[in-house]
Amino acid sequence: MQGVTVVDHPLVQHKLSIMRKKETSTASFRRLLREISLLLGYEVTRNLELTTEKINTPMEEMDAPTLEGKKLVFASVLRAGNGLLEGLLDLVPAARVAHVGLYRDHDTLEAVEYFFKAPSDLGDRLVIVVDPMLATANSAIAAIDKLKERGATNIRFLCLLAAPEGVERFTKAHPDVPVFTASIDRGLNEKGYIMPGLGDAGDRMYGTK
Repeated sequence: MQGVTVVDHPLVQHKLSIMRKKETSTASFRRLLREISLLLGYEVTRNLELTTEKINTPMEEMDAPTLEGKKLVFASVLRAGNGLLEGLLDLVPAARVAHVGLYRDHDTLEAVEYFFKAPSDLGDRLVIVVDPMLATANSAIAAIDKLKERGATNIRFLCLLAAPEGVERFTKAHPDVPVFTASIDRGLNEKGYIMPGLGDAGDRMYGTK
């Protein structure tokens, strides 16, 4: 699908398969999500711009590559997005963090906002939005709508699983936002859950129902 990168690294796919198993414990699911977010993080940050600065190694002076521009922002779509966020912050500890609180109305499947907090200068930074599931895409679209309202212009979306229906709706709503995912699954069921999927990521991560 145009605008979508599927990260098919063997370690990503292996860890994802373990996460899909219904018998995987809450502790293991949480640990695996953190681990897989590191691997996905390598891909979503692969083409960050670099500059050089002079440093002194123990041997000599050199022009060393360093990240250019302001620190990036990880925008977590609450609550499940925090599972990916923790691993990404291990990868980029100095990143800024935004939180977008959304829940899905189980009758309409529409996203309802209840919280938003972000750095003030989003327009000057790369914003990576994280949410484990791109199902109906309602939450993802609403989150990026809000971030754009606050000035964000350079945005990427990172998820663990996506449904073809969600990808189609998302790319139509935000064709300028590339998507990175570990898998595009078969589709959605009548309740809007990804099939075969892995269930509700937030519930499995926090042991709730």
